[in-house]
Amino acid sequence: MANKFSNLAPRAAVAAVAIPFILYASYRGGLLFVLFVLAIGILALLEFFTMAKAKGSNPQTAVGVAGLAAMHLSFFHEQIQNFIVPFFIGSGGISLLMKLQLFLTALFLFLTIVMLVELFRNKGSAFLNAGSTIFGVMYVGVFLASLTGIRELFGAEFPYHLAVQYFPSSSALTDTTLHAATYAWGGLTIIAIFASIWLCDTAAYFGGLTMGKHKLFPRVSPNKSWEGAVWGFFGAVVTMIVFQIYFLPYLKLHQAVIIGVIIGVFGQIGDLIESLLKRDAGVKDSSGLIPGHGGVFDRFDSLIYVSPILYLYIDFVVLS
Repeated sequence: MANKFSNLAPRAAVAAVAIPFILYASYRGGLLFVLFVLAIGILALLEFFTMAKAKGSNPQTAVGVAGLAAMHLSFFHEQIQNFIVPFFIGSGGISLLMKLQLFLTALFLFLTIVMLVELFRNKGSAFLNAGSTIFGVMYVGVFLASLTGIRELFGAEFPYHLAVQYFPSSSALTDTTLHAATYAWGGLTIIAIFASIWLCDTAAYFGGLTMGKHKLFPRVSPNKSWEGAVWGFFGAVVTMIVFQIYFLPYLKLHQAVIIGVIIGVFGQIGDLIESLLKRDAGVKDSSGLIPGHGGVFDRFDSLIYVSPILYLYIDFVVLS
């Protein structure tokens, strides 16, 4: 049993440093959070490309990183239009493309450049090169970029009618205080997502170590058990319920439960998908960048997979 817990010390040391920063960046939002999530995406993408190279592919690293950054920043559309553009051209500002238009434009340019580069590159298989580049950017980059999208849903896009009902004196409420309050909810929502994933991972880890008897998916991840998965599922759901009760008044109880279910189910599926990719590439970890945790892709695989599902649910259902 001691060997099973041998990596707890480095894991705990990394968590003691990383968790406070993640919580601060999530709550503050803005450019700090965008750069933080973008950095995670770029590092995870580079690790993905390294695994792809082990399978004989030659992904376009520079084009992939640039495409990831462009599509990621499209989710920061409101802040770009309100702050960055007026800084350069004066207080009048200009009209930018809509968020979806900006994303689709970046996507079209990325796909076009990938194929043009491959046309003149002549380096191995064009199918493998273009496929690994596009798949990596879409799966790692765009999926994770939707976490920024969730954070920015709580800016000017937050429904006014949904916000004012939670303030005792709506007559004295100003646009500034309303924006500050809802943007804080966005930070707490991101923190709740992180906490639910962490509790899911932790509950699954210890539940599997102490009670695991039935293998979950031995072909992909032989150490995971159904018992650990069940503990992780309930850990995610309970965490979201606690956040809904104490910190997220805009959420209804059943909505918090649904978010917890999404994290508890699809977060663990995301972990299995990354395990499948690593097993296919013949590596144990995506990298050794984070002591006790492996690589960035290893640490954020669940977050990558659940982020677009949560973005669609929160945007189209919770805030509709």
